[in-house]
Amino acid sequence: MTELSNPALSELIGTIYDCTLDASKWDQALEFIVGVFACEKAILSLNDLIEDRILIKKSVGWEPFWLYEREKHLPEIHGKLSAWLLRHPDLNNPFVASREIPPTDLEASAYLQKCLRPQGIVDVAHFFMISTRTHFSELVLFWAEQHGSVIERAIELGALLLPHLRRAVTISNVLGIRTIERTWMASTLDALRQGVVLVDGHGAILHANRSAEHMLQNGSPIEGVGGVLRAKRRTANTELSKALTLAARDESTIGDAGTAICLTEQNLPQIFAHVLPMGGGQLRSEMQPGAAAAVFIDASPDGQSSADALASAFRLTEAETRVLASLVAGRSLSETATELGIAHTTARTHLTHIFEKTGVSRQADLIRLAMQAAHSRPVSSR
Repeated sequence: MTELSNPALSELIGTIYDCTLDASKWDQALEFIVGVFACEKAILSLNDLIEDRILIKKSVGWEPFWLYEREKHLPEIHGKLSAWLLRHPDLNNPFVASREIPPTDLEASAYLQKCLRPQGIVDVAHFFMISTRTHFSELVLFWAEQHGSVIERAIELGALLLPHLRRAVTISNVLGIRTIERTWMASTLDALRQGVVLVDGHGAILHANRSAEHMLQNGSPIEGVGGVLRAKRRTANTELSKALTLAARDESTIGDAGTAICLTEQNLPQIFAHVLPMGGGQLRSEMQPGAAAAVFIDASPDGQSSADALASAFRLTEAETRVLASLVAGRSLSETATELGIAHTTARTHLTHIFEKTGVSRQADLIRLAMQAAHSRPVSSR
């Protein structure tokens, strides 16, 4: 395997981050990865386990016939990986078939004998980006020759690239795998449910989409202090500041910093921020001149689950619950009326009734109450 120079590594990382905003670029990124890792084939996937949907599935070096054949062996593949992940919960450790599966088991593997060996494949490595109850994402690399030194180097390179791959896939999932075109980025960002804040190298806010503006103005865990983005929770702000500094300095050094920053205290539903460097790569650097990073803010549970929990506690009507879910998702009352196809006065009436039933008088307090209601701790009606 050839040594990977710093410029080549930076270029690869930049390509990976561009995939966050344009999923079609994964083909280019995988071609780059295959060359860097000196392997013959690669598969990158992201799966929604709850909805049983494939969100990303990209491959390089695979003929359609053999991809179809591989599908037949997924139960065996998933069985091996599931058992291994239970024993090795640290996702930074890759699964390398030649290391983890005894030779006798390899010889008995239908996947190896009927799918991989006919293609000349002798070793496989799985690098894990996400493994949760709801989502699973991995990069799978395939080698046609037994090269111990290649595998060793692949594991080293995997350790360098994994944080960047994980960040790109995580933010892609937060965005719903949208493709954001340069020519209409602002309008696209405003349509997102997630909060998106573009900042310069000092954290100064250059642009905030509508959801983020709503968060900044309504008591969310983020704030703008003197035009600078801050997290209200001290530990979260320290991590956010570190990630923004690294993003502005050199995106290849950011590592795990700024991925899934928990903005909320332990007794509240979790809200996460994810930092994407914006200075590198042609696609990202042209979107917002002067932007060093984009901060994506997503809440879990979502607006609908929060609204449902509050509706149950305070006996809201279906119409009131729909209005509340839209507000919790970050939309204004006018945007909520438009989305639901109702008059602004009707939306205002529903909000008034929600205030009366919950005993609060401000939208910020209402949203905070909805988030608390979605937490495991029950909320009692007054």
